[in-house]
Amino acid sequence: MANHKSAEKRIRQISKRRTSNRYYKKTARTSIAKLREITDKTEAEQFLPKVISMIDKLAKKNTWHPNKAANLKSSLMKHISTLN
Repeated sequence: MANHKSAEKRIRQISKRRTSNRYYKKTARTSIAKLREITDKTEAEQFLPKVISMIDKLAKKNTWHPNKAANLKSSLMKHISTLN
């Protein structure tokens, strides 16, 4: 258990950050899965910018590694280009 005021504050901050990170990560993963399920190319192309924006925000905040974000974006774009 924390013995100092600063340690108690750090615990509060970490728990807040963890819950917000979990929310944004889960939301992004869900939208990525939705995008992969879409079979219509035009619909997928309309939804892609929203998903890319989510991925970029997570990479900007260092929640996800920038390389992971780049790999996800490229695989999603490849997926959409294969659709009919």
